[in-house]
Amino acid sequence: MPELPEVETVVKGLRPLIKDRRVTAVEIREKNMIAYPENNIDEFKESLIGSKIEAINRRGKYIIIELNNEKNMVIHLRMTGKLLVKEVEEFRDKHTHVIFSLNDGQEIRFNNIRKFGRVYLIDKNHPEQAGGLSDLGPEPLSEDLTLTDFKKLFKNRRALMKSLLLNQHFVAGIGNIYADEILFLSGVRPDRTADTLTEDEKEKIYHNMRHILKKGIIYGGTSFSDYVNAFGEKGSFQEELKVHQREGEECYSCGTKINKIKVSGRSTYFCPKCQK
Repeated sequence: MPELPEVETVVKGLRPLIKDRRVTAVEIREKNMIAYPENNIDEFKESLIGSKIEAINRRGKYIIIELNNEKNMVIHLRMTGKLLVKEVEEFRDKHTHVIFSLNDGQEIRFNNIRKFGRVYLIDKNHPEQAGGLSDLGPEPLSEDLTLTDFKKLFKNRRALMKSLLLNQHFVAGIGNIYADEILFLSGVRPDRTADTLTEDEKEKIYHNMRHILKKGIIYGGTSFSDYVNAFGEKGSFQEELKVHQREGEECYSCGTKINKIKVSGRSTYFCPKCQK
């Protein structure tokens, strides 16, 4: 599933391509991908057609397309989701399930092999209409999230550290790949409980979280299989990974073999020597 760096990369690619464009038509080939308004495709189309795209932003793993009416279109890529901008005459493959035609002859195409992606057309003042959007924790890269504020998030937390970083109520946007990398760089085992961390370890996680996520954005995200940006290009952060999906390979820091375990049902990679 695309995580914060991948979604941010998609948003940055979309912004110059679709900002200030108008939606002229909407084609929906897979109705289940329209999550809100539920069971009302006509209302969805009517509210979109003729609207102007004023801004494109990200919140956690959600893409938020702000319109010039009372609506926002919110998109969650989920597994295998791709949001591409193509010329109208370009070939549409069979996994293109939602198409938004624009007034400049381009289309925004939501391509999703497994059909898990979701589109919400919500009232601007009601983010709760878009799944878990209203319940997200702070943005890990926000200047408003200071080290002091980050440490406060640990109060009364006893979850395993990998699970805590994946908890979107704790901080928004971190997924399986970046959680492994953050904990490795911080020297913390993924199966340690949050209440055992020292203040210094919390500080390391804070700084490394921001460092890893920013680096992921610089490299255009991580592409193992499906993820591409708005231009259809893969990211390259997979070449920078230190532990994720490196089971049995030598740790770049100490030479110990990378271990793989399950934490809260998720495949988790760590160095048993470097991470305490």
